[in-house]
Amino acid sequence: MVLEGNPEVGSPRTSDLRRPGTQGSCVLSSPGEDAQPGEEPIKYGELIVLGCCEEGGEETEAQRGEVTGPRAHSCYNGCLASGDKGRRRSRLALSRRPHANGVKPDVMHHISTPLVSKALSNRGQHSISYTLSRSHSVIVEYTHDSDTDMFQIGRSTENMIDFVVTDTSPGGGAAEGPSAQSTISRYACRILCDRRPPYTARIYAAGFDASSNIFLGERAAKWRTPDGLMDGLTTNGVLVMHPAGGFSEDSAPGVWREISVCGNVYTLRDSRSAQQRGKLVENESNVLQDGSLIDLCGATLLWRTPAGLLRAPTLKQLEAQRQEANAARPQCPVGLSTLAFPSPARGRTAPDKQQPWVYVRCGHVHGYHGWGCRRERGPQERECPLCRLVGPYVPLWLGQEAGLCLDPGPPSHAFAPCGHVCSEKTARYWAQTPLPHGTHAFHAACPFCGAWLTGEHGCVRLIFQGPLD
Repeated sequence: MVLEGNPEVGSPRTSDLRRPGTQGSCVLSSPGEDAQPGEEPIKYGELIVLGCCEEGGEETEAQRGEVTGPRAHSCYNGCLASGDKGRRRSRLALSRRPHANGVKPDVMHHISTPLVSKALSNRGQHSISYTLSRSHSVIVEYTHDSDTDMFQIGRSTENMIDFVVTDTSPGGGAAEGPSAQSTISRYACRILCDRRPPYTARIYAAGFDASSNIFLGERAAKWRTPDGLMDGLTTNGVLVMHPAGGFSEDSAPGVWREISVCGNVYTLRDSRSAQQRGKLVENESNVLQDGSLIDLCGATLLWRTPAGLLRAPTLKQLEAQRQEANAARPQCPVGLSTLAFPSPARGRTAPDKQQPWVYVRCGHVHGYHGWGCRRERGPQERECPLCRLVGPYVPLWLGQEAGLCLDPGPPSHAFAPCGHVCSEKTARYWAQTPLPHGTHAFHAACPFCGAWLTGEHGCVRLIFQGPLD
């Protein structure tokens, strides 16, 4: 190890953090636990980015008239706006690795701060450095853990990051390009999954950099635990919310908590980057559950377990629901034209001529038309010709990310004001779930495009008119 037996760097104040009976580093995993050739590797779960949607698209001929509707959402729920490429994608399946790469705390050292860089020169040694003052630092060395696999998430595109995540702005769209100011850490968090049943997944704040180190500077929130160990928080924090009742038809939003570098659970700080930590929540853990939300201050991820995904609708089921809805031949109650949801295969460039549109305040579904504008209320305000309610008038898009759905129910509700369609229970759950925004704000948002929800309920029941014949 780097510090053992080196009087220039080491210190007599060194604590052994290894559990009784643990051995030193091991390169290979236990024999016989890897997947056999031709077998699918065991899946621990999937991470899905909320709000993978981009605004844009050309206007239709109808929209080029005197009264134009809102810009269409070029919805990419199911992939990023720029396409899923390599480690930068809208979802990532975490599967058992050929060889374990997990790490666990081993030895803690108290050293002089000027010698920290020399102490951390071994890239093969994972460690966390806590700078307590200009003259004192604590370094916790980590050793190989043959029982876990580690996956790292962050903004960095370096090889040690398994899932590259970029900011998703409210209303959809990813913040891309060198000029975009990101609040997501380059090494935001890490997930350790047990390689043996029940394949428990645990989340920790911060990830190891290219030198296999995590640095918590003098200004970072850090402290000694009652048992004499160290812990801390990252600058903008990693927040987690576990749904009450699991991610199912009976789910309800849980309480947002903050996860520390060592995986402990705390109440939220007064603001996202405050130096004073919240209170320790002893009866909660960092174990991810089906439907757990992970917020990285710029992007929110949904964790789905393999068992949970079995209860979610499949893409084939979503397509069957689309075809069933179109087979009912819904009509525009004014223009009497037949409406139809477009196929996801054609993309989301602009609304189709048969595209259903909805008045999001009342839920009445029409075909596109150019009348009823109330400019005194706003450029996008329209008056429903059936009930006279005034509000946004938007095209309807079927949500295509099946992992965001709580149940395989029919597409009966739409989020307001974006118009993404899903089942009633899915719509009501997300409309009641506040997602972190900025330093201390929370807003319910559409999980498909990230648009902040408006109105009393955040969603509306769709009212279709059947064919007259």
